[in-house]
Amino acid sequence: MWIPALAILTLTCVPCVAHGQTPATATSASKASAAAPATALQKSVEAYLRNLYAFGPNVQLTVSVPTESEVPGLLETTVDLKDGENSQSAKFYLSKDGKYLVRGEISDLSKDPLAETRARIQLNDAPSLGDPKAPVTLVEYSDFECPVCRSLHDVLRGMLPNYPQVRVVFKDFPLESLHPWARTAALAGRCAYQQDPKAFWKVYDAIYDQQEVISAANAWTKMADFAAAAGLNPDAFKACMASPEAGAAVDASRANGQQLEVGSTPTVFVNGRRL
Repeated sequence: MWIPALAILTLTCVPCVAHGQTPATATSASKASAAAPATALQKSVEAYLRNLYAFGPNVQLTVSVPTESEVPGLLETTVDLKDGENSQSAKFYLSKDGKYLVRGEISDLSKDPLAETRARIQLNDAPSLGDPKAPVTLVEYSDFECPVCRSLHDVLRGMLPNYPQVRVVFKDFPLESLHPWARTAALAGRCAYQQDPKAFWKVYDAIYDQQEVISAANAWTKMADFAAAAGLNPDAFKACMASPEAGAAVDASRANGQQLEVGSTPTVFVNGRRL
């Protein structure tokens, strides 16, 4: 990881009033220049991180506009890094005087952390298997081309018949920079689900069972074959695969995983607890 898991960094203090400007002038101009302090903080954070980690000009570093956080006295910002096809996003907290930068999670000890995580996992319009009222909900953020995800699939298939108290929810998280046909498979799963939720699990099994024979060159053909074997309407399936709605659904699932700091597959949450 390009930034330590938890670090406190000292930054140059960013003045809120320009040199030579009187407080009265600053007050009258505050609405017109409301973005100026935020812009200065953004530039200060970027300059500090570039210097600390020796990021070259080829590395894109974007610091979001700091906003009020839930913690009094601290602002919240997100730092996005992109180096070629590789990217990473991290949340930071800033003291309002622009002097301190904090990386890490701030926990409210009065709240149930698992309840907060469960609330952030979007279960609507996601394929699920098992009793909706089951006491245990296992949510997997997965990539159809990922070999470890296939291993998880095999384990779950052998285990779930013995555990009727478990409900499984599947969330797409294709790692397109690593796996060239993962998105195609995610679209296939999404389109199978939209046409027949039960058929999703047949396509899900088929993709993982035949993962080794699928390639970027034959992925579309293979997905159509799996859909036909699952009893889906082939024309409707192909139209769905090419539709922007299917792509948007896959993107939304991946974005939900990113909000939960999913960075690898498979990532599993059991009743909100990350495993």
